[in-house]
Amino acid sequence: MTDIVPLPASTVVLVRDSRRGLEVLLMQRNLNSGFMPGMHLFPGGALDDGDAAEEMASLCVGLDDGTASGTLGIPRGGLAYWIAAIRESFEEAGVLLTYDARGGMVLLNRPDTIERFRRRRQALNAGEQQFVSLLREEGLRLATDRLVYFSHWITPVGAPRRYDTRFFVAAAPVGQDVLNDNRETISHVWIDPGKALDKYRSGEFKMRTPTVRTLEQFAGFSSAQSLMRAMRARREIPALLPRIGKSGERLLPGDPGYEEAATAEGQGKWQI
Repeated sequence: MTDIVPLPASTVVLVRDSRRGLEVLLMQRNLNSGFMPGMHLFPGGALDDGDAAEEMASLCVGLDDGTASGTLGIPRGGLAYWIAAIRESFEEAGVLLTYDARGGMVLLNRPDTIERFRRRRQALNAGEQQFVSLLREEGLRLATDRLVYFSHWITPVGAPRRYDTRFFVAAAPVGQDVLNDNRETISHVWIDPGKALDKYRSGEFKMRTPTVRTLEQFAGFSSAQSLMRAMRARREIPALLPRIGKSGERLLPGDPGYEEAATAEGQGKWQI
């Protein structure tokens, strides 16, 4: 069996406070997608070459590559993960985590502004515009200081697509609405983490292991502030590599059968 090298990727969990308590944003993938059709998940995707550009680094607020790389435990290139998380948030959810020229979070709450950025996003998703040029032309800087790194997942061996994904959490900016791209994502929901888990267990929501485990982590928090504070205080963030058991179940380190599944991987068994 030839293993697929995981691609570097970022995921951002957007959270907010509501009258009902803490809510997280879940996007539903297109039902006709060739990859994870119909899944409920957080915005995210693979890093682009442009995410590591020097100009992009110069537009980041409160974080440089040395600090970012140290946080991730890699020698260099860590800042690109924060940049990718912000880019993916805009591409998939229409939420732009940036500061304007006055230093406040950018507002997308006027019809003319909404339409202008809708066209920008459409061009970005079509490959007709680079993210860095959008930022430059609009006079924006990336709110990298508002993203908190809290989790690291690697797709199981044998999967048709594999990602080495860093997970971030950020408070959703006020004055912006979520907009599905109607291409990769067809709907979205702001939902209590516990209720999202109930929908997963009932079969109403389809979700992958990293999404489920993230929601389980977040379910005990009552506010975005308390959640962000707890995630920021984390110091040890191990890489989690699920393995596939005999019956197709996802196993994590410490689960019965996890080490046995490693042997099966090496022999090319049990892959689904």
